[in-house]
Amino acid sequence: MSPGPIGSRVARREDPALLRGRARFVDDLGAPGLLHGAFVRGAEAHARILAVDAAGAAAAPGVAAVLTLADLAPRVTATRLPLAQPSAAVRHRLDPPILAEGEIRHVGEPVALVVADHPYRAEDAAALVAVETETLPASVDCRAALAPGAPPVHSGLADNLVARFRVAYGECGPAFAAAACVVRAELRQHKGLGQALECRGVLACPDPREDRLTVWSGTQMPHRAHAVLCRALGLAEDALRVAAPAVGGGFGPKFVFYPEEAAVAAAALLLDRPVKWIEDRREHFTATTQERDQVWDVELALDGDGRMLAARGSVVHDHGAYTPYGINLPHNGVVNFLGPYVLPACDVEVSVAATNKVPATPVRGAGRPQGTFAMERLLDLAAARLGLDRAEIRRRNLVRPEAMPYAVPVENRDGKPMTYDSGDYPAALETALRAADLAGFAARREEALSRGRHIGIGAANYVEATGRGPFESARLRVFPSGRVHVATGAASQGQGIATALAQVCAGTLGVALDDVTVAAGDSAAVTLGLGAFASRQAVTAGSSVHLAALELRAKALRAAASALEAAEEDLEIADGVVRVRGVPEPSVTLGALAAALAGQPGFALPAGMAPGMEAEAAFEPPTVTCCNGCHVAEVEVDVETGAVRVLAYTAVHDCGRRINPMLVDGQVVGGVVHGLGSALFERMAFDGSGQPLTTTLADYLMPTAPSCPRVRLEHMVSPSPLNPLGVKGAGEGGVIPAPAAVAAAVEDALSPFAVAVSDLPIDPPTLAARIRAAGAARRP
Repeated sequence: MSPGPIGSRVARREDPALLRGRARFVDDLGAPGLLHGAFVRGAEAHARILAVDAAGAAAAPGVAAVLTLADLAPRVTATRLPLAQPSAAVRHRLDPPILAEGEIRHVGEPVALVVADHPYRAEDAAALVAVETETLPASVDCRAALAPGAPPVHSGLADNLVARFRVAYGECGPAFAAAACVVRAELRQHKGLGQALECRGVLACPDPREDRLTVWSGTQMPHRAHAVLCRALGLAEDALRVAAPAVGGGFGPKFVFYPEEAAVAAAALLLDRPVKWIEDRREHFTATTQERDQVWDVELALDGDGRMLAARGSVVHDHGAYTPYGINLPHNGVVNFLGPYVLPACDVEVSVAATNKVPATPVRGAGRPQGTFAMERLLDLAAARLGLDRAEIRRRNLVRPEAMPYAVPVENRDGKPMTYDSGDYPAALETALRAADLAGFAARREEALSRGRHIGIGAANYVEATGRGPFESARLRVFPSGRVHVATGAASQGQGIATALAQVCAGTLGVALDDVTVAAGDSAAVTLGLGAFASRQAVTAGSSVHLAALELRAKALRAAASALEAAEEDLEIADGVVRVRGVPEPSVTLGALAAALAGQPGFALPAGMAPGMEAEAAFEPPTVTCCNGCHVAEVEVDVETGAVRVLAYTAVHDCGRRINPMLVDGQVVGGVVHGLGSALFERMAFDGSGQPLTTTLADYLMPTAPSCPRVRLEHMVSPSPLNPLGVKGAGEGGVIPAPAAVAAAVEDALSPFAVAVSDLPIDPPTLAARIRAAGAARRP
């Protein structure tokens, strides 16, 4: 068979166009008569809008319109965007308006849209729009926002508690009463962003010839955008097409549908002209959804041997001003808090607090790094308290491979029981420790100390629910040319989905990889789809392509058996040709079979054969499948400045069967780098009035090549029994344990000073202050 079946390290087919500048992103697209949009944004965290004076902007050169929500009313049937994931725990519906409706509730909220014949003219005119406001009290800190008498984030609300729920099972009270050891920690993880290379962008093009609106959007979920736009604009489903061109990274924030998308589309319909808006980096800091800012107050009970008995506590989650998606982010965090460990009892209460800040939605990892950080920090505390080795306390608590599938006594957010389907968690730990040369670390530490250097090592385990349903679509068609076309509701955000799905199709159907084309993320290609999120597309879209290819294969063999006068069981398909095994001729190509089944006027199809060489599938996973792994970080801390340098990093990852090992390596390493950013660099800061303080990449630090070591990768393979390919997700696993592993290593490096790490990111000034305080406390 030609190179490229499942399991091959095939070069990404997306790369030539990207590297040679032929790929088309939203900003590369144009249309005759194109207009450009710029948003007027709220300058205060909370304010009542008294008036919007657009006269100066409307008179500026090249301006076609200045639009508020009232101006869009003729083309809008729903002024607020719907809650994507309803939950019984939600007490207040905070649906985002398409443009600000009476109040500004965070800095950067869109108030009006200026449309002009050039982007610079639109920007200049937007600066001329005068928004008269009355400043209102703002709630900025999530814990303070829940206090009695806190300023309401929305003036009509009685309080700021958006939702409250518990993740609880077992008997925590008796377990804590009988415990030989109880450790407690208050942990804080600050707000951060996705920071994709490409910011958001939308191009809406009315087409009077087809009476259809086409919206090109840099989104992870084109089909959801299609559904929301149909509702918001009152469009028939066949009067709208939503497609994602090349997308320069998503990382979670682009799976959200934003007010700007609806406003641009409504403006295009209102003006009957194409309208394009491209977000700049400053807007990305103040208007694109962010993640984290959680406070965990948790404690862990253990017996004298270091085995966990129970965990309990509370989490306060900063939700921001609106609910653009749901409350899955804090739910994921608490469910992932359980980790790959046997925890007999748990009781954690989550309070979701509205604040006058940018809304919070999942960023890569989707709350799981926060839960993993909490559990791994508690285990390190417990190891120190009990005098156990930090690796040993984990060995004693990991789920054993013979217990798989392991039922966790909590539910996924879809209501289905959480089950760890496959994996060898203790082996992952041992593999990581061996690859990181833990055995030689003591000598490395001694040598470093002899030169006044402080190094430390830390490990963190994780498990992640991936492959979330309910389904993903795939439609395969063989053309008379012999080419095979795959259309899917899956969406690309740079992760190589076209390469992976082409490999699945080629390997299952028996065709050359170069003969497979893939169309993803286009509502005109397939009517149903969900898109890119939750490390799901290899499981759902990959399995759908596989099932559809199996159906096509079976049909091709039936048709070829008739044409070749041979038994089906004697036939094989290789490189798009069907022949009797071991006999080169006679043979028939898949293209010839497709031509025959396309039909000829007046001639009957082969007996018993339906027209066309097409097949569709929508694989529905019975539940999530769980990848797992272990990371080990080795760091050096400068005790004078608090600067942290990562010396070595090891990642062991189990995502089941790997469709393309090279793509998996890229996903894991990318996740590790993202995790290092969360651990050491990235912080979205606000002042007491809700003004963002980090609105450029000069203020908001990110990991760069000099700050990242080469990642040692080890793979384990435990195929999932929950899908026909045996695959699990790989896109987020790298980020989940990284902050916990780095924190453990930093704390280990500073063990002579007894400095605890409880907040992320670990910034040098704070760390240096703690080192000095610890040193001053020790000297007397």
